Amino acid sequence: MIDLLRLEVVRMLVSLLIPFVGNSRTHSREQITQIARSIESFGFVNPILVGPDNVIIAGAGRLLAARQLGMKEVPVIVGGSVADASQHRGSR
Repeated sequence: MIDLLRLEVVRMLVSLLIPFVGNSRTHSREQITQIARSIESFGFVNPILVGPDNVIIAGAGRLLAARQLGMKEVPVIVGGSVADASQHRGSR
């Protein structure tokens, strides 16, 4: 189990992040552009959540926006795995 009080935001190379192939959520080009504009205006205030294997659990749209902006690094929080997140969602 993840200690939610000890989560740490770290910077990670965009090239190391792996999109989750089972992600059912998609983003239009317009949405990605909106996210990119938000990042430009307010900064990257919501880190991408990844598992220990660098697979994205939450934040695929933010990754696409970061790529659109040419960012080399993004803030991430390393949490559990995608399987852990799926089990948690299913237990609600």
